[in-house]
Amino acid sequence: MVGRKEEASVDSTGLDAGHRSTHYAYRTGQKRYSLRNWPKLTLACHNATHLLIDVLISDGPTQDAPLLAPVLRGACRRLNIDRLLADAGYDAESNHVYARTQLGIRSTVICLNRRGGRRWAKTKYRRQMYRRFPKLKYRQRAQIESTIARFKRRLTSSLRGRSRPTQATEVHLRVLTHDLLLLAA
Repeated sequence: MVGRKEEASVDSTGLDAGHRSTHYAYRTGQKRYSLRNWPKLTLACHNATHLLIDVLISDGPTQDAPLLAPVLRGACRRLNIDRLLADAGYDAESNHVYARTQLGIRSTVICLNRRGGRRWAKTKYRRQMYRRFPKLKYRQRAQIESTIARFKRRLTSSLRGRSRPTQATEVHLRVLTHDLLLLAA
């Protein structure tokens, strides 16, 4: 099932910190929805099997780029990653360098973030993405979008835990449950 050189994708998503949906709260005129301090998951997914390799839990909203290195460290302990796919939120030269030199990932396909209209990327790996971006391979990043949608649909997008440690435990149990459901099917 899992071979020697594998393709993985990384993306982030947010979860509700309560059982009440934000749409319900909005429609009933209850407490206004706030974008402050919601649980944010950064997930690494094996593209061929949709198994979640690693998860990092943080408080949202935050930038995605600084969260790539910690989730990749955990993912590379579990899977020999050959190609990494990520969206423009993770575009930083330091992420390319860390993945390639420190973790031995052969190819990083991270969509270029244009940064305010600058036309030409100034650093080595970002310039490579500008020159010859592998569009066909990048389409496989949709695998993690599908995995996140399945994760939220099957196991809900709201957490029951009140404190961050309880929510972290709940998230890890849901990731384990998600993977067991995939293996059982």
